[in-house]
Amino acid sequence: MARYVVIGGGIVGLATAYQLTLDHPDSAVVVLEKEDRVAAHQTGHNSGVIHAGVYYRPDSLKARLCRAGSVSMVDFCEAYGIPVTICGKLIVATDEEELPRLDALHERASANGLPVTRLTPDQAREHEPHVACVAALHVASTGIVDFGQVCRTLAELVDKAGGTVRLGARVTRLRPDSPAGGSAATATIVETTAGEIRADYVINCAGLHSDRVARMAGLRPSARIIPFRGEYYELRPDRRHLVNGLIYPVPDPQFPFLGVHLTRMIDGSVHAGPNAVLALAREGYSWGRIRPRDVAEVAAYPGLWRLARRHLRYGLTEVRRSLSPRRFAESLARLVPELTREDILPAGAGVRAQAIAVDGSLIDDFLIVRAPRQVHVLNAPSPAATSSLEIAKHIVAQLRD
Repeated sequence: MARYVVIGGGIVGLATAYQLTLDHPDSAVVVLEKEDRVAAHQTGHNSGVIHAGVYYRPDSLKARLCRAGSVSMVDFCEAYGIPVTICGKLIVATDEEELPRLDALHERASANGLPVTRLTPDQAREHEPHVACVAALHVASTGIVDFGQVCRTLAELVDKAGGTVRLGARVTRLRPDSPAGGSAATATIVETTAGEIRADYVINCAGLHSDRVARMAGLRPSARIIPFRGEYYELRPDRRHLVNGLIYPVPDPQFPFLGVHLTRMIDGSVHAGPNAVLALAREGYSWGRIRPRDVAEVAAYPGLWRLARRHLRYGLTEVRRSLSPRRFAESLARLVPELTREDILPAGAGVRAQAIAVDGSLIDDFLIVRAPRQVHVLNAPSPAATSSLEIAKHIVAQLRD
């Protein structure tokens, strides 16, 4: 009986474990999660959007897996009774200078085979009566869901199929299982804070720590995980009527971040954000959360300094918005002018695991690396949650090759 060990209990790790139970029902599947619950970090702190795949380069893994994932995720939720709503999304240009970027995005959506409609301001207000724009794109297939609930369901399905989700098991070391007789190792001993386990196959879905786990396995990743904190606000209950669904700005193509936007969540609340500032810990959900090891690693990485030199102005704008609720509200008012500082309340933060190459370039696509009897997911930011069931199929197929 082969044993597959998945490191990481976020949505990509759990989806992979679930797919393994489907494709290899006679094997043992174990998920190792260092926290006391699944979906504790990136998955449990995102905006819950099921993306259609508008933003991604047509020949990229992101584009292909997101488009398929936006369908399979909805099908999965409907099959297992998880609330999901296809509410659509507006991407709005708020001034004439943004129109070329909006048109380019429309062309990209068409190249990805997505039904996206260009709207006049009056047509946009038929969807969002309080929005301000000079033009907009309507993406009808965008949806919302609670990805934390998806993870809990996936964990239950893994358990029912005979797999195991071990909580409180932080991986501390990977070493080859050296057999007698001096033959080459074909398995890996995974040491954790809850004991060790022998793995015939290791799948690294450790998110914010994925590059560290890869180095434990003897790899030299081509990129380093740099944590970026995204802070959220939410609208006061009496102001939620100003947003019907999802309102996004036209993104700057130089960055993987989509800009501060408004999202009606599956529970009816309306969240605003996130911004993007460098976090001072890999799990740094506030300015006060600082880990010296993480700060030292970031400070010593030349890729971050090269990125910072190119985009210093953008970074300073994000920091100012992080420190000023008034500036944050002003960003929202570009989308919905009626919103003011008094209309927003703090609503927590998430941390994005962004892979950055040594030359300072942001790794834009999913980065999944194979090694003998191992697969390492080294970059899986948004739309990884949307794409998770398809990423899982992609990983399991690589294990068969």
